[in-house]
Order: sequence, then structure tokens, then C-alpha cells
Amino acid sequence: MAATSSFTEGASVFGGSSNLVTAIQTIFQVYDPDVIAVHTTCLSETIGDDIPSIIRKAQDEGHVPDGKLVFHTNTPSYIGSHVTGFSNMVRSMVTYFAQSSGEKRNQFNIIPGFVNPSDMRQIKSMAADMGVKTVLFPDTSDVLDLPMTGTYEFYPRGGITIDEIRTTGDSIATLSLGSFASEDAGVTLETKCGVPCEVLDLPIGISATDRFIQTLKDVSGAQIPLSIRDDRGRLLDMMSDMHQYFYGKKVAVFGDPDHIIPLVELLLDLNMKPVHVLTGTPGLRFERRVKALLDPTVPEANIKAHSDLFELHQWIKNEPVDLLIGNTYGKYIARAEDIPFVRYGFPILDRVGHTYFPTVGYRGGLHLVEKIVSTLLDRKDRDAADERFELVL
Repeated sequence: MAATSSFTEGASVFGGSSNLVTAIQTIFQVYDPDVIAVHTTCLSETIGDDIPSIIRKAQDEGHVPDGKLVFHTNTPSYIGSHVTGFSNMVRSMVTYFAQSSGEKRNQFNIIPGFVNPSDMRQIKSMAADMGVKTVLFPDTSDVLDLPMTGTYEFYPRGGITIDEIRTTGDSIATLSLGSFASEDAGVTLETKCGVPCEVLDLPIGISATDRFIQTLKDVSGAQIPLSIRDDRGRLLDMMSDMHQYFYGKKVAVFGDPDHIIPLVELLLDLNMKPVHVLTGTPGLRFERRVKALLDPTVPEANIKAHSDLFELHQWIKNEPVDLLIGNTYGKYIARAEDIPFVRYGFPILDRVGHTYFPTVGYRGGLHLVEKIVSTLLDRKDRDAADERFELVL
């Protein structure tokens, strides 16, 4: 559920304190949530509203009922990108709620980054298969993808509770998946509660998933079960069987940095050539990381952070590619340049089902590799002469 403080001309001049206090009061009266998360707009940030002071004012005036909570983060759209705002909000969850009792619990924190509910469910499933107890936050599984039952649930059953987040300060370790979306929260938790943090890539593709599983094994002492080994073998089998269709294909990739880095690594594992790699999120570490991956095999690749699709389109015009991978906005480039297109990342606005199929882990890798090879084979069939139009691979 989302509500707005609805700035008017007066609020734009005198600040949004009155609007926010009224909004907090109304939300608790009408919707009765346990917690309200406040994030700021550009106008509020430009005015310089002191959100913590406004929240304290609402509490002092009795607009926050006993046992209810309000927390906030700063999300001006002129700083960073949507990934920056997401990272700020997750860090605020730690700042406001994480506690340390001084007594360790046999559990591990996982901060999954800006991924779909199915990805969060898959991360929890892999840890559970290893017998590792985890606290994953944030968690949108069974919230944003709650099954249709015929009964409307105003507050879905899924997600994570505030009490569970409070226990993160007593966990043995934290795995932050993605340096852009998850590292700040992990480091903040380490500073606040002394929980060691390890930053990993999102487990997209075989190499990044290997590192995730190995790290989970190392920090927990758990063994890797046969079910996970079998999933890895199935992914490896598909990669090997379809290798002839991947080999040497030029690819343009764009999207969120935490997704693109392991995706580029997967494309290299498939012996494809990512020649254009771009993200809209600022950060030279993105360029350095991708360059380190591509230098041995694609040293001439175009790599850029804090850029846009106009520049990507120009790159593709100068050096055409065999495949484009990115969110829905790439469809215009794909159509203009007649390029096979795999929809991946955020947002996907013109297709359904992406929230239900993970792209993380070995099972997610199977889904992602299948999408790539099917797209390439669709183009192969479309362009084939009659005598080359085959029924079997």
C-alpha cells in the first residue's frame, strides 16, 4: 500500500511537515498498519525537510499509536538511480530496527538486492536445502506475488516481520548480494552490531552461484546437498548442449549494475561476446568490474555507467549485435535495428510471468539460458531459407 503527502503550493514554500504528520495520522486511522515507511520526494529534499524531526513530532503529538512504528529514508531522484533509493531504504531498515542482545543466534542474514519475489524465494530455497537458517530482508515473496485464492488479503502473509529484522544484529554473518543495492545495509549492520558482512555478486549464472553456495558453505559449515549439485549439473548440461548457438554471438546488455555484472560473466561462460554494456546507475566501480571481466576476451567492449539508451543505440548502430538483453525500454532499439531481444531486469512492462520465474541460482540460470537460446533459435527459424528450415535442433 502506498499513500502520498500531496504537496500543494503552500507546502512547497513552507515545507511538508504538516502534510506528513496528517498523512501519518490518517494512515494509522484508516489502514492500521504496524509500520509506515516514509521516503522523500525531490521537492521535499530541495526544501530541506527534516524527516526524523517530523516523525518525532508526530509521535510526540500522539499520531503514532503505541506499538506502531515509522521509519524513513531519503530518496531524491536527482541523486543516483532507483537502485540508490532502494539501497537507502534497506539501510534504514537496519538503522531503525536492527538490535544486538550480545548473544549470537544460529542464523545468517541475506540481503538479496533489487530482485523479483521469485528470486528471493529461490535464494531462501537454496539456503534451506543446505540446512542454513537465514533472515532475508527485504522479502517481497508471497507479498507481490501472493496467489489468487478468491479472498483479498489487505496485508499479505509473506515478507519479513519487524521482530525478525531486530534479530539480525545477533546473526553470525551477513551476505550482501550486490554492491550497489545491498552493501550499504550490510556494512551499516556490521558497524552497528558487529555482524561480519561479505559482499557477493547476485547469484546469476553458474560462476556467481558457485561463489554464493561456496560462501554459504564456508560461513555456516553446512554441506552442499545432492539437490543443489544436480541443479548445477542440469544448468551445465544445457550450456554445453546449446554451445554452438551461443559461441561468438555479439551481445548488448543494459540494466541495473548488480544484475549486469554477473550476467556479463554468464555470457562469457557461454562464450558469447558482450560488446556493449551499460547502466543508468552512477558508479565507476561498475565500469572497473565489467572491464576486468571483459578485458581478457572482449577488450574493445564499450562499457559505461550513468548513461542512457540513446547512447546504447548509437553504439549498436556503429557496431551491430546479434542479441539485445535488457528491460522493456529496449524494445524500441530492438525493433529499430531488427535485433533479437531478451527481456531481463526492471522494469518489464509489456510481458507477464517474469515475477514468477527466478533468474538467480542454478534453476534461475536454466530459465535465463533457455530464454537466450530460444530467442536466438526463433531468429534462426525466421531467417532460414526453406532448405535450412529444420524440425530438429
